[in-house]
Amino acid sequence: MLLIILLIFIAVFLVILAIYLNIAAVKDSPKAELKRRLRQVALTGGRDAGSMTTDLRSEIIRETPPLVRALSKVPLLRGLEGRIDRSGLTISVQTFLLITAGLGAIGFLVCYLLSKILILSLAVAALLLFVPFLFMEFKKRQREDKFTELFPDALTMIARSIRSGHSFASSIELVGKEVSDPVGSLFKTAYDQQMLGLRINDTLNNLNNRIDSLDLRFFTTAVAINSEVGGNFAEILDKLAETIRERLKIKRQLRVYTAQARMSGYILAVLPIIMFFVMNVLIPGYQKTLLENDTGRILLIVAAVMQIIGFFVIRKIINIRI
Repeated sequence: MLLIILLIFIAVFLVILAIYLNIAAVKDSPKAELKRRLRQVALTGGRDAGSMTTDLRSEIIRETPPLVRALSKVPLLRGLEGRIDRSGLTISVQTFLLITAGLGAIGFLVCYLLSKILILSLAVAALLLFVPFLFMEFKKRQREDKFTELFPDALTMIARSIRSGHSFASSIELVGKEVSDPVGSLFKTAYDQQMLGLRINDTLNNLNNRIDSLDLRFFTTAVAINSEVGGNFAEILDKLAETIRERLKIKRQLRVYTAQARMSGYILAVLPIIMFFVMNVLIPGYQKTLLENDTGRILLIVAAVMQIIGFFVIRKIINIRI
């Protein structure tokens, strides 16, 4: 009976989620994207908010759904839309929060139906609430790593295009067409903004808000300096591309040197969990006292928390920034 109730709950939740995602996909258009970015500037008071008139900002805020306005007033969620954008995910804040709440609710329900332990169910739900944020952070780092891999080729392409006589704006357009995402899409956005009247330096500076990349900041700084004092810009870009490639080479070598430490961290994190279930299977009832006693359950929760902290400490030690 409990299994049937659980399956019905999951099925209803997935149907509602599918309907919501379909509605969100229909709204995923250039017009909706423009409104979303204007709403983000108006609500968060970003760096471009100063150029927005008071009447326009008031009108945008009036047209914003009440839920979005309420979420923008919460300090912890105020920058969530920007973090989602930097991770490359194409979902709204409402969808992200819905997925987060759904994971927590399903985890709590499943754990409580199986174990009947309220504290353990709450702990599982709390852990599952962090899963979407960890996934978003993973996608953000993955996107930044891919950008760093492709960026030297984009700089070389711009340098060669400038040497062949093309303008800097045309070189940016070429990168937007020829280079894979995320570099291509970001530079295409910069070129499109330039075609709408913004200065090319400003459009490139705006890219720093969409991806966290030190190399991109070096590039935009070089563009700003070159526009003021001039110089051999193609040579500067070649040197910058060479520097990035050398740094990537050193980074790959460090990953090889720290491979054993990373594997040790994964084994130390997973081994206690595997041994817990193995002992449960080989010796049924051996851990019954630990699971049914309040002190034992608290010890299990403390051990799980310390295990997670230890895993992140190991990750921090071997994460050498270049």
